[in-house]
Amino acid sequence: MTDFAAARLNMVESQIRCSGVTERRLIDALQAVPREIFVPAERQGFAYMDDCIKVKDAAAGLPARYLMEPRAFAKLIHLAEVREGDVALDVGCATGYSTAILARLASSVVALESDSELVEKASANLAALDIHNVAVLAGPLMQGLPKQGPYDVIVLDGAVDHVPVALLDQLAEGGRLVAIVGKGPSGRGFVYLKSDGRVSKRDDFDALVESLPGFEAVDSFVF
Repeated sequence: MTDFAAARLNMVESQIRCSGVTERRLIDALQAVPREIFVPAERQGFAYMDDCIKVKDAAAGLPARYLMEPRAFAKLIHLAEVREGDVALDVGCATGYSTAILARLASSVVALESDSELVEKASANLAALDIHNVAVLAGPLMQGLPKQGPYDVIVLDGAVDHVPVALLDQLAEGGRLVAIVGKGPSGRGFVYLKSDGRVSKRDDFDALVESLPGFEAVDSFVF
């Protein structure tokens, strides 16, 4: 039987701390949240491996979905500099692990998921952990949830080809959006910062993670 507490500690010590993530509150959250409950039973033994974990197989025209590998996820949240009073939007929450981490860092979290089955799973997982400062809502990921905004932090839970303006527009003044932009080995962790009504960006680290569906670049027709 897997000792999940030991596996969680090993994840933090061997994958997270050594990658430059040192923020105490984030380390505590990663150490506290049982990642294994957000993974299907048959894959729980791999919950803390240094790789993306499939949480739903592709079916009925819907793509497979994954939890981001721990190192990239931790570095992305570290880049967001989540504060205790922040309102966060978690885009593509899947089974809710990222939402559970954000809930320990921010004042409140709105989790957006396009797959209705995953909405139910995320809601059940968060309720099982007695996390109440979150709301899991269904909708297209690229559109965000402007009625619940603006947000101090927006997190995209997977690699994207681009960050839509519609999401950047939902940042509050001083807000941060973090995302892995680029597929495969070209992926980079970016933070987008809104200041004086304008959005700037900077890249920070390399990351190879699974794609978040719905953010694919559309090829334009060239004469």
